[in-house]
Amino acid sequence: MIVIDKTIVSDELLEEYFICDLLKCKGGCCVEGDLGAPLEESELEKLEKDYDKIVEYLTEEGKKEIRRQGKYILDEDGDFSTPTIGGKECAYAFYDQQGILKCGIEKAFQEGKTDFRKPVSCHLYPVRVSKYENYEAVNYDRWHICKPACAKGKKAEVPLYRFLKDSLIRKFGEEWYEQLEAVAKDIFEKR
Repeated sequence: MIVIDKTIVSDELLEEYFICDLLKCKGGCCVEGDLGAPLEESELEKLEKDYDKIVEYLTEEGKKEIRRQGKYILDEDGDFSTPTIGGKECAYAFYDQQGILKCGIEKAFQEGKTDFRKPVSCHLYPVRVSKYENYEAVNYDRWHICKPACAKGKKAEVPLYRFLKDSLIRKFGEEWYEQLEAVAKDIFEKR
C-alpha cells in the first residue's frame, strides 16, 4: 500500500498493466454491475444543470428511465448513482455504429456542449475509490471483462496508473499524481 495525503493506494496501480480495449469489451463496464455509475455529490448539480445539453445523445430508453427514476438515484447505502435501463446499462449510455456502449455525457463534452466530461468514477475505471472517515482507498477493481485491456496494457508496457493519469489528476490533483509517479519510479528503479 502507498500512502499519499489522505489516500491509501493499492500497489496494483503500479504493478498491473492496462489499456482499455473497447473493440473487445464493447463498453461492458457500462452494462454489468449492481447499479449505475457512482456519482459524487458535486456531479449531481452538473447533471441537473447540463441535462438539456446531454439529452440529445441518449437513447429513447435512457430518456424514459431518466424521466421515471430521475437524473440520478440514491441507493440503499446512501450513495448516488446514475439510473439504469432494466437494471443493466447506464441510462446515459448509447451504442455507437460498432456496437460499443459509450457515454452520452462524454459525447456532449467532446462536442463542446458541456464541461462535465463524465462521472469521475467512470473516468477512473477500473479503479474504484472508497471513502472512509479519515481517508480514501484507491483500489484496482479486477474484472473478467477487462482481461483484453490487461493484455493490451502488458504488451504496450503501460502501467494502470499511467493509463489513468488524466482521471487520477482530475480526482486527486497534479501534485498527488506527481507523488504517485515518484513512488513508482523509486519502486521500478529498485527492481
